[in-house]
Amino acid sequence: MSATELNSQILREYDIRGIVNKTITIEDAIVVGRSFGTIVAEKGGKSVCIGYDGRISSPALERAVVKGLQSCGLSVIRIGVGPTPMLYFAVHDLRADAGIMVTGSHNPPEYNGFKMMLNRRPFYGDDIIKIGKVAASGRFFIGEGNAEEVSIQTRYVARLRADYGGGRPLKIAWDAGNGSAGPVMCDLCSALPGNHILINETIDGTFPSHHPDPTVPECLEQLQGIVKSEGCDLGIAFDGDGDRIGAIDSEGQILWGDQLMMLFATDLLQEFPGSTIIADVKASQALFDKISQLGGTPLMWRTGHSLIKAKMAETRALLAGEMSGHIFFADKYFGYDDALYAAVRLINFISSQVKSLAEIRSHFPEFVNTPEIRFACGDRDKFEVVDKILTRMRSRSAEINDVDGIRVKTNDGWWLLRASNTEDVLVARLESENVAGLDRLRKTLLDELLECGIKPPSNF
Repeated sequence: MSATELNSQILREYDIRGIVNKTITIEDAIVVGRSFGTIVAEKGGKSVCIGYDGRISSPALERAVVKGLQSCGLSVIRIGVGPTPMLYFAVHDLRADAGIMVTGSHNPPEYNGFKMMLNRRPFYGDDIIKIGKVAASGRFFIGEGNAEEVSIQTRYVARLRADYGGGRPLKIAWDAGNGSAGPVMCDLCSALPGNHILINETIDGTFPSHHPDPTVPECLEQLQGIVKSEGCDLGIAFDGDGDRIGAIDSEGQILWGDQLMMLFATDLLQEFPGSTIIADVKASQALFDKISQLGGTPLMWRTGHSLIKAKMAETRALLAGEMSGHIFFADKYFGYDDALYAAVRLINFISSQVKSLAEIRSHFPEFVNTPEIRFACGDRDKFEVVDKILTRMRSRSAEINDVDGIRVKTNDGWWLLRASNTEDVLVARLESENVAGLDRLRKTLLDELLECGIKPPSNF
């Protein structure tokens, strides 16, 4: 195969992702397989696990990647359709040298792409750039590989079930959003005690019920209705590839990623006092304060599943999480983001408490904040806007955390603006102790955006 210039827009910070048949094609998938396979082979790797999500385009893309990997002389282990964390598990369980998942994650149906790991570490940043460079050079590792199909789901479910801790039986509603976590969710619920109500458990790449993104309130409305009408203790939702979790309490209220982290931190720090716990820049100040109050060491870090995993390995943190619902456990588990495993740990915590999840939530610190507010901005423009505002705020001697975008702390609270690494959008979030403070924060950020020629959406 000759040198190929991959579309630079699909080479993201922590994965490869684009619009099928526009920015990413079957031919591109073969090239990605050959390029990744070359990197694996040059590192001495021999075997690669591959899986794919439930999108309509995923099977064809998976076959193309397999072709590329085999051409590098690698042994390819095909685990079939399933959630991304099952692919991660397969790499660990089968002792493979690398893994690649065909998935569009939480993006709309027309998107797809690839998440990768090498030597059980995240493959991101400069590694992704290297994929493009290898493709452009045309200098691929040449060999004659093989492929075999291996069923891993039963072992994966058994591993999830292994860390179930008992407690009082719960009534739980589950929503897979017609994503690739559905079949595993069904098997897991069959292995757990309690009463389980399953919706949208059948994989359908058109996502007929709703888009599977638990960070979008509208995507949780169906689950909220089931939880309240059926009198459930809680509801659990997954994104399209099963690495992000959403949760609903018995009153139908959403618990965001940072709120779930407050529960997990409470649990973990009882067993591992003083531990470092990582949360991304979008998380509430309440989470960082809670970790400190419990005797832990909070660490604010960049958003992105690969970035968080790398920081966990560096700091040996036992727990990390993002507002988006990526939760990472390394105390008893492997340190990667697995929403199905997080669900088991959430059930453990709630079933061991005298109070209900709703009662626990009602005692969370009272902050007024926004969810993630996303608005369109060109792929290059979004970084320039953040840089301009960062420069202006520095000139005003504001209290800034610039580990990922710009998070500005004032007497009213804090506001955040960052460029998404997976979409052509800017992401904002604001938090204050009261509505008046939130309005002042909103006006400050709005003025900064307008100064850059950016008009936020009406919900801002």
